[in-house]
Amino acid sequence: MQGKIALEEHFAIPETAADSMGYFPQPIRQEVHNRNADIHGRRLALMDEYGIEMMLLSLNAPAVQAIPNPAHAHDIARKANDYLAEQVRKRPDRFQGLAALAMQDPERAARELERCVKDLGFRGALVNGFSQVNDPDTAVYYDLPQYRPFWATVERLDVPFYLHPRNPLPRDAKIYDGHPWMLGPIWAFGQETAVHALRLMGSGLFDAHPRLQIILGHLGENLPYAMWRVDNANAWIENRHSYPAKRRMRDYFCANFHVTTSGNFHTQALIDAVLVLGSDRIMFSADWPFENIDHAANWFDSCPIGEPDRLKIGRTNAMKLFKLDKD
Repeated sequence: MQGKIALEEHFAIPETAADSMGYFPQPIRQEVHNRNADIHGRRLALMDEYGIEMMLLSLNAPAVQAIPNPAHAHDIARKANDYLAEQVRKRPDRFQGLAALAMQDPERAARELERCVKDLGFRGALVNGFSQVNDPDTAVYYDLPQYRPFWATVERLDVPFYLHPRNPLPRDAKIYDGHPWMLGPIWAFGQETAVHALRLMGSGLFDAHPRLQIILGHLGENLPYAMWRVDNANAWIENRHSYPAKRRMRDYFCANFHVTTSGNFHTQALIDAVLVLGSDRIMFSADWPFENIDHAANWFDSCPIGEPDRLKIGRTNAMKLFKLDKD
């Protein structure tokens, strides 16, 4: 398929480049570094070769979220956003931007998002999971009350928020002791992000801000296949659990969330996600430079789905969500 739009595609600046290396064995770290540093060379050539018209670019992980000092985190986010804006200006027909935000300071993050959207022309934000705030051994999640004004800003600006994975802190990763292979994209990324997404749903956030739109990668971090059980286990025993949310978790998942194919090029998983969310809430992505563009594109172009769904997932859903069709 020609004209695909991909939206979980990353870059790095010198201050964050090392953050991506821990997920890869030594022999290929230089390859990942080179991919992260490149925008207009090999990346663009691969886009041309595999039918990707546009990438929405975002900073690598965990980057800003792993800088405990709020002022320093904000400085790095602003530097990354200014750099990304400069790159987008060179080829706005091929690249658009998603803002990095220092969520350590919700008020400052809201102001930076507004700057990125209104002044730099960015299409939304991508944040790498929880933030470490002041103390490196803290994990702060965005369902907490101090983030409600930030979410109000996101809703007012009417832009999507991509909740991207990161590993749990060592203090929270005891379940992986002796099995470090399960950390990162193999397993821990998805579980950490799914819990964060469920916290947002259960907190009542979407009752207060019903127009918020959250994106999850990797075909939903396993949530499409868990939503029935989440709701059923809560429902069949009266008053089993209490939380602020007024509706079923699946209701929020289907009204306030979108998922991408990033790093999950599996036809059965895609079909399951379509059955839960519908094809209007799924979008193509590769997850470059951490996955391979050819793997993503060759699978998607040939997977046995209807052509109307392929067009929506590959292109038009992203155009609508990010308002690319209004340019």
